[in-house]
Amino acid sequence: MRVSVVGTGYVGLVSGACFSEFGHHVTCIDTDAEKIAALRRGEVPIYEPGLEALIERNGTAGRLDFTTRMADSVAASDAVFIAVGTPSRRGDGHADLSYVFAAAEELAEYLYGYTVVVTKSTVPVGTGRRIEAILKERAPDKDWDVASNPEFLREGAAIEDFMRPNRVVVGVESEEARAVMRELYRPLFLNETPIVFTSRESAELIKYAANAFLATKISFINEIADLCEKVGADVQDVARGIGLDRRIGSKFLHAGPGYGGSCFPKDTLALLRTAEEAGAPLRIVGATVEVNDARKKAMAERIIAACGGSVEGKTIAVLGLTFKPNTDDMREAPSLDIIPALQQAGARICAHDPAGMEEAAKHFENVTFCDDAYATMEGADALVLLTEWNQFRALDFARARELMQTPLLVDLRNVYSRGEPQAAGFAYVGIGRGQVAGT
Repeated sequence: MRVSVVGTGYVGLVSGACFSEFGHHVTCIDTDAEKIAALRRGEVPIYEPGLEALIERNGTAGRLDFTTRMADSVAASDAVFIAVGTPSRRGDGHADLSYVFAAAEELAEYLYGYTVVVTKSTVPVGTGRRIEAILKERAPDKDWDVASNPEFLREGAAIEDFMRPNRVVVGVESEEARAVMRELYRPLFLNETPIVFTSRESAELIKYAANAFLATKISFINEIADLCEKVGADVQDVARGIGLDRRIGSKFLHAGPGYGGSCFPKDTLALLRTAEEAGAPLRIVGATVEVNDARKKAMAERIIAACGGSVEGKTIAVLGLTFKPNTDDMREAPSLDIIPALQQAGARICAHDPAGMEEAAKHFENVTFCDDAYATMEGADALVLLTEWNQFRALDFARARELMQTPLLVDLRNVYSRGEPQAAGFAYVGIGRGQVAGT
C-alpha cells in the first residue's frame, strides 16, 4: 500500500519508518525544508535507538521517501496520516489543534481516489468530526473517510512498541476504512496482535484515558513513597508487593521525581479540559496533575536537605537531564524544575547526560556540561542521580569517593540499594526508603 505521513516529529518519523518496514511505500511530509534535506541525507533529528538504521534500510530499498510537498504523494496514497504536534495551548491547557486542522485543509486539495485520512496525533474527543467537516467543505466530491489511530509509543522503545504492540486501536465509521486499516496492519496479524476497532470518539478517548491512568499510577506511588519515609517502610518493597497482584501490575510503580515528557503532562491537562467542558470533571486526574507538579518542585528541597540545609557555594553533580533514559527529549523533564531551584539556592551545577546535553543546553544557563559521569564529580559536594540511564547503574563508588569533596549520593530513581554506596563511604538518600537524610 502507499502511505503519506504528514509531520516528521517523533510520532510521524517513527510511524513512517515502521510502516515502510512492513513493506508499504511511505512518504513523510514536513514543511521544514532543512529537516527534510537532513533526512534525505540520512541524518535523524531525534535520538531513538534503532531509528537511524531503520530509515537508512528502507530508504535504500526505495520504500521510504521525504518531501516538503503534499502534491508529491497524497494523491497516490491509500492512507494519509496526520502526525503533527498538538502542544498544550497557553492559558487553558487545551491541545492546540491548529497544525492538525491546517494539515487537513491542505491535504484535501490533493486527495484522489478513495483515501483514508487518519489522525495519528494525540487529539481530544471530537477532533475526527471536525476534520470530517473540513474535508466535506474542501473536498465534497472526493471519496474519503476519516479514521483515528492513536499511537502508544514509548520514547526509547518506540520501534519495538510499533512492531510488537500490546494492541492497535482504530476508530472508523465505514467498512471500507476498516478494510484499509486492517491491510495496513496486516503484518501484525502474524504476532496475533489485537486490533481494536471502535468509533472515532472511543479511539480518541482511549489514548487520553490510557495516559491518564499511567500518570495516576506514578503520582500514587510517589505519595506512597512519602508515607514510607514517615513510617519507616520501603516503597520498593511496597511496590513489588502490590505490583504482583495482576489486577494492579508492576509497571509505572517506580517512585521518583515525577513524570515528564511529551505525553503525560499535556495529555492529562487536555483530558481535564475536555472533561470540564463536557460537565464530567475528572477529580482523580486533577489530583494526579497537582501531585506531579508539586513533586518536581519538592525534589530540589530534598537535595538541599540532604546537603545539610544549604547548597550555597556548593557543587552539585547531576547525572541525567532528559525526562527518561534512551531519549534526548527534555520536555517537562524534572531537571527543568530541579536545576534552576538549586541554582537559585546558590549551587553550582555540573551535569552529564548520554544523549540530552545538546538539547538541555537550550534550557539551562550557567550549567557545566561534562563528557562523562565522573567528570561531573570532581570536587562535588553531592551526586544526584536524576535519570536512570543504564550508564549510571554500575558507578565505581570508590573512584567517585576520591573525586568528590563530600561523598553524598541523592538517588532520585532508587537505582541503588544503600549498601553499595555506603560501603564506599557515601551517605545515601533515596526515595521512599524509610530513612532520613544522610543515613
